[in-house]
Amino acid sequence: MPTDNSPSRIAAKSFATATPEESDLGFGRVAAQAVRGRFLSPDGHSTARKLGLKGQRTEQLYLRALSMPWPSFLLWLVSGVLLLNGIFALGYRSLGAGALLGTDSLGIDDPFMQAFAYSVGIFTTTGTDGVHAVGATAHALTIAQSMLGPLIGMITLALIVARLTRPRAAIRFSESAVIAPYEGGRALMFRIVNELPSELTEVTASVSITWFENIEGQRERNFHQLRLERNNVTFFPLHWTIVHPIDERSPLRGVTPERLRRGEAEILILISAHEETFSTQVSVRHSYAWDEVTWDAKFTNIFINSIDDALAIDTERLSRFDRLPENSTRVPPEHEGAARP
Repeated sequence: MPTDNSPSRIAAKSFATATPEESDLGFGRVAAQAVRGRFLSPDGHSTARKLGLKGQRTEQLYLRALSMPWPSFLLWLVSGVLLLNGIFALGYRSLGAGALLGTDSLGIDDPFMQAFAYSVGIFTTTGTDGVHAVGATAHALTIAQSMLGPLIGMITLALIVARLTRPRAAIRFSESAVIAPYEGGRALMFRIVNELPSELTEVTASVSITWFENIEGQRERNFHQLRLERNNVTFFPLHWTIVHPIDERSPLRGVTPERLRRGEAEILILISAHEETFSTQVSVRHSYAWDEVTWDAKFTNIFINSIDDALAIDTERLSRFDRLPENSTRVPPEHEGAARP
């Protein structure tokens, strides 16, 4: 039976007296015990799923269209338009050679390409160069396409406007966190940089760790807020190395790589900032799993010399680190105190 002063009893009391916001970050304690795997994907999206809300395919498609990179968005857009026009071209061709007249003016011999050129002209309302439909079915397809084309054009324009005007933060995180030397001890560190030319101010970081702990002989997943060297910066012109000092007050005191692996640890990060272009608040999420933490290393100096003597960094060095002698940080110093169970 653990004593009142045992580490497991102290941890249990600490968890029991924590507020819901501090103990599970909103996931719910029951769900936290049942979940396996990551809470957040590496790109910051929640891995949770809500069933019973129908497919929500339209909503998911809209959100994906807003968040995907521009090259992917344009590729999907052009591919979709070409595919749709190809389907209509096959429809015209299935009606026979007499469904479209005046194709000689196009200077195209291939029947499918003739139908495709006519389809694109109707879809985009740019004209068909004298080609016209013959027959009720061909006219019905033409009417349907002439209505569908402008509708899709308006939806596409709305998506482009929404993408251009949507407040967002493109914050890049270092590929891994590191356990590095810090003021005679150790610290958990990772780096971030703003990838957009727009300015971010009043940037705030909130970092937590979730892992399994042995509480009075039972294996429980608990959440702990990590105290940071500083949790906000007023200006964010270059980069920010976010540091959690590991000391006797830290949930990570005495931690080793084996302890992170055994506890299936995940470091959860929320970055909030004021985006000046749209004068609004934006946020970014990220996480590091236990195997994305590098030991016996420190980050490489990211600053470089500029021609005009201005402060400058090389963002390509964001994730680079220098190796330290073996066991520089894998072995906890004595003054940290005993590891959490």
